[in-house]
Amino acid sequence: MESQCVGLAEKLGLTPIVKRVSPHFPWSILPPQMWLSPFSALSAAGDNLAPPWPDILIATGRQTVALALAIKKANPSTLTVQIQNPTVDLKRFDVVIAPAHDRLTGENTVATTGALHGVTSQKLADAGIAFASRYANLKKPLIGVLIGGTNKKFRFTKENAERFASYLKDAAQNSGGGLAITPSRRTGEENLEIIRNALSDQPTNIWDGTGDNPYFGILALADSFVVTGDSVNMVSEAVATGKPVHVFQLSGGSAKFSRFHREMEQQGKTRAFIGQIEHWAYPGTDDMMLAAVAVENAWNAHKN
Repeated sequence: MESQCVGLAEKLGLTPIVKRVSPHFPWSILPPQMWLSPFSALSAAGDNLAPPWPDILIATGRQTVALALAIKKANPSTLTVQIQNPTVDLKRFDVVIAPAHDRLTGENTVATTGALHGVTSQKLADAGIAFASRYANLKKPLIGVLIGGTNKKFRFTKENAERFASYLKDAAQNSGGGLAITPSRRTGEENLEIIRNALSDQPTNIWDGTGDNPYFGILALADSFVVTGDSVNMVSEAVATGKPVHVFQLSGGSAKFSRFHREMEQQGKTRAFIGQIEHWAYPGTDDMMLAAVAVENAWNAHKN
């Protein structure tokens, strides 16, 4: 979520001051409509929110909604930009930016194809240089593998891991390429062990969580991607490179995720992953520019 906020700020040419909030119980589990005194809900585990208030506030996540509205009430001149569905009256914000699969409508809303992100050509170029040596020994074409895991909507089961590992092995063998893999904390050590064992005889580099995160390096250096479908962010970031993106679906899901994946496939940006790496081109969609223009227009109107 933070990467979406920072990515938008950077697209606007701004250097943001990042605040990470940590509400204490019971506010941490209550919807924003029930936060009676938002500022007092903050615990010492997160950042404090106090004047001077910002000219522009970019926030995302359920736990920022009541706080963003409280800042707007304290300082009406703050331009409030909320990313993702705030689940309250959209008119209470100056700009709401959410993926089209959220189905939000309104004069102040912007519908993007996927999630906002911080992927830029400069960041990819820098990461490509920084991580080139790490993946230099892997065969080409290089397949970047971005693995998520269990969350509120999906489950990364043992059966998922076994099938996924089998598909990855097929992909490496059939393409003659290597696998640059980065898991997440949600992947699970048992699932990772299944993947490691299945790929032990393949040209593979699996990040072990130490040292610098190679995520952007993989985005920069891979020729194509395999991404688990539990994360709109990961799919959106892979698609931002313009390279082929194959999606492997975990168990579970939701109607909202299904709409997102269906739209990405219909636009030719992604294809299902069943062990075969394909190569194709697709038209780009600059969600970041769309969002930035909406904020700039709102800011110009706001000043006047």
